[in-house]
Amino acid sequence: MQRSRPRGILGCWLLGTLTALAPTALFALETTLTAPGAPKELVERLKETSSVTTAEARGLDTPLEILSAALSDYRTIVQIMYDEGYFAPVVSIKLDGQEAATISSLTVPAQINRATITVDPGPPYNFGTAVVQPLAPETELPADFATGKRATTGAIQQAASAGVQGWRDAGHAKADVADQKVIARHAQARLDAQIDLDPGRRLTFGKMFIHGDTDVRTRSIEKIAGFPTGEVYSPQQIQKVGTRLRRTGTFSVVSIQERDTPNPDGTLDFDATFEDLPKRRLTFGVELASRDGLDVTATWTHRNVFKRAERLRFEAAIRNIGGAEDIDGRIGLRLDQPDRLGPDDNTFWSALLERRNTENYNVSVASLAYGARRTFSDRLYAEAAVGFSVSNADDAYGDGRKFRYFIVPFRSEWDERDSKVSATRGFYLDSQAMPFVGVSGTKSGLRLFFDGRAYTDLRTSGRLVLAGRIQLGSVIGPPADGVTPDFLFFSGGAGTVRGQPYESLGIPVGTGVAGGKSFLGFSGEVRGKVSEKLSLVGFYDYGMVDTSSFVTADAEFHSGAGIGVRYDLGGFGPLRFDLAYPVQGDTGDGLQFYLGIGQAF
Repeated sequence: MQRSRPRGILGCWLLGTLTALAPTALFALETTLTAPGAPKELVERLKETSSVTTAEARGLDTPLEILSAALSDYRTIVQIMYDEGYFAPVVSIKLDGQEAATISSLTVPAQINRATITVDPGPPYNFGTAVVQPLAPETELPADFATGKRATTGAIQQAASAGVQGWRDAGHAKADVADQKVIARHAQARLDAQIDLDPGRRLTFGKMFIHGDTDVRTRSIEKIAGFPTGEVYSPQQIQKVGTRLRRTGTFSVVSIQERDTPNPDGTLDFDATFEDLPKRRLTFGVELASRDGLDVTATWTHRNVFKRAERLRFEAAIRNIGGAEDIDGRIGLRLDQPDRLGPDDNTFWSALLERRNTENYNVSVASLAYGARRTFSDRLYAEAAVGFSVSNADDAYGDGRKFRYFIVPFRSEWDERDSKVSATRGFYLDSQAMPFVGVSGTKSGLRLFFDGRAYTDLRTSGRLVLAGRIQLGSVIGPPADGVTPDFLFFSGGAGTVRGQPYESLGIPVGTGVAGGKSFLGFSGEVRGKVSEKLSLVGFYDYGMVDTSSFVTADAEFHSGAGIGVRYDLGGFGPLRFDLAYPVQGDTGDGLQFYLGIGQAF
């Protein structure tokens, strides 16, 4: 009997502890929400938004927390009903049968087991009067804000925003809502809404004051920005200023804010705040092919070299590591100078040293050029340069051949893809033209190249994507034996025809193979998502090379096809693995595989 005494004491202690903790103990809360007559989508929205029905997910477990959630739900539910066009809802929230609004926070029950929410939506309301005044010329109000349309608070807010934005677009930077009258006429289930706007005076751009922690010279920022002092205020102009500054790649933060009060002379000043990105950046890339071996690339970027927002980019590549051909590579340098010309123009220097060792030719190239780029939009630019190029080549036409050129390369790029690394919609066009003038006996001519790509997801939200590519190339003027081999065209490999060895298709010359004066390539892919990260790809590539400047029916051709896997790596693009096999032509060398980052095109 004496041994049972400690157990009795322990039992009493546990009972006392549980009793003391009872008001805050965890209980399973049973919840229901009904809204008779309301659309199913509205009921689901109420359930997802209600603090009571989502109490467990929010970590609300004490009676006081449940009561607080219920009290906040009255307002939340009414606001949602207003948003959906129901302006006479009746909301009841009962906790264990008692209306939550009648429970005092000083007398909270020790336990709440059940919460019942009932919403009587009432009739849906339509707009009677729907007026925004005055409106700037050419302002378009939302179609949903009109007499007879379903009345919602969202439509009212959008109409007010559209009215204010219309005046801002017309130069009235400080336009705002002056008054708003909304009357619910319950007998007619009608909502009358009148929004009065105050356009304010028409303003012009004043000065841009520069702030923040940046090493870029003030004069360079001003020249790059092209701030439109003296012009009529326009939100689009401010967006352009911000885009120009971000485009330099120098700043991590570009914030341009208009001041609250205009100047007495009708101008509006702006404060621009900047923070610089780290000065240096180093990146690496790797691509592996079964026959060509490993290609390794590295890029070193130095921002704001001379404190004028310049960008110095140094690239190095080593190719054919472990491949069937000798190791080769390149070293490239480019210096972009965004403050030399104007807000949408920049100048650049570029230099290149390259050695190419392929099965059909070996060539060493050195070039230097100076040019300018015009940026028309975030998606379209064009550039031109003048320079000098030297190459020494061994190919099917002979060894130790030397070429010297003055070059004038032109290029434009138009990119309307929804993603640069894994597009599902849009198109991409890259057009190049390069007149070359030979010196020291080298012949002159014109080299053209075009790369076009198109994508569609067939309205599947990216689950199924069709991708197509066409490449065109031409050398006009000199004969094929009068041009450096790196100006001519070959086909085969990851960039043209997968399943065929790299640059394996050319023009037979004696016992060797030379490049053609023209090239035509087609590629098609079907990309299907298996999961959010994993995709399967089927593809077919076709390439033609000809002796004339334009591809004819007598051109040499080959093709390849295969399947691939893509694993999404986020902003880096997908990890790509392709298996391809030759389909047509006699340049094939069995099954080929390719491993890299990013889509094939």
